[in-house]
Amino acid sequence: MLALDALGSPFDWDIQPAGMAGVEALGDPLPAITIASIRQRKLALKGPLTTPVGEGFRSSNVRLRETFELFGNVRPAKTLVPGRYEDIDLVLIRENLAGFYVANEYYIQVGNDPRAVAVASGMNTREGSERIARFAFEYALKNGRKKITVVHKANILKALTGLFLEAARDVAKEYEGRVELDDMIVDACAMQLVLNPWRFDMLLCSNLFGDILSDQLAGLVGGLGMAPGSNFGTDTAIFEAVHGSAPDIAGKGIANPISLMLAAAMMLAAAMMLAHVGLIEKAERLRSAIDQTLNIDGVRTRDLKGAASTLEFANAVCARLRA
Repeated sequence: MLALDALGSPFDWDIQPAGMAGVEALGDPLPAITIASIRQRKLALKGPLTTPVGEGFRSSNVRLRETFELFGNVRPAKTLVPGRYEDIDLVLIRENLAGFYVANEYYIQVGNDPRAVAVASGMNTREGSERIARFAFEYALKNGRKKITVVHKANILKALTGLFLEAARDVAKEYEGRVELDDMIVDACAMQLVLNPWRFDMLLCSNLFGDILSDQLAGLVGGLGMAPGSNFGTDTAIFEAVHGSAPDIAGKGIANPISLMLAAAMMLAAAMMLAHVGLIEKAERLRSAIDQTLNIDGVRTRDLKGAASTLEFANAVCARLRA
């Protein structure tokens, strides 16, 4: 919370356990008290969560999406530290609830082998596809974006992703002359993101393709440690660092606080949350302080080829905010 405190403490916090903290405190990585708190406030800043492996617990992130019907995931990718790719400024919009990613899977026994055949099925609805497309177009208008590329595999998955593409094209007619729409097959898009990422402005993806390409986008700007995200439902928004948890380095002060939790706040995700609630000036101040700390002051954590500890980086950002 250090950076937000330096901005004048714009939020009152109700801190609730989740992940391993939830298991240790209440026997559940997503306790009922945590769900109730989010349901009441309709706004949350979530740190990276560890789901215990092999203990019967479902992913807390998936449970949150389903519980609050968080259908829209927003993943911006913007260059902060110049590297192999400079001046990247892309936004990926991912449908969060359908497609193959919901993992509707089963085995078919053949002879004595109970797992002889593995089957996975995906489902997209016209309603859900139109909802995420309209969300993407409204985001584009609100944020000054001019072009959306819908990513699909309609040449092969003609029904599943063909419906997604068809719905996007139908919605695009409502925004004609304001936001341009084109489309690209997912494998070609993955290649073009490496060869010429500047050709894209926004990507609109179904669930599985969005999961894969959003990590590729993070790689263009320095890795998952530089990637905030947000998830939107009808009346609830949850902001997060997309980086997974890192229990092996917890407490060592070497993690990058831009993505990993620093006293319950993650800086870029917090900036997105500030903008969401209308505190635009504070959001821009926080983003600017991060940029100046990295590129003017040269204070960087080890994962960014620096020597600063997590706390030293956080304090440097706070000094910028208070200057």
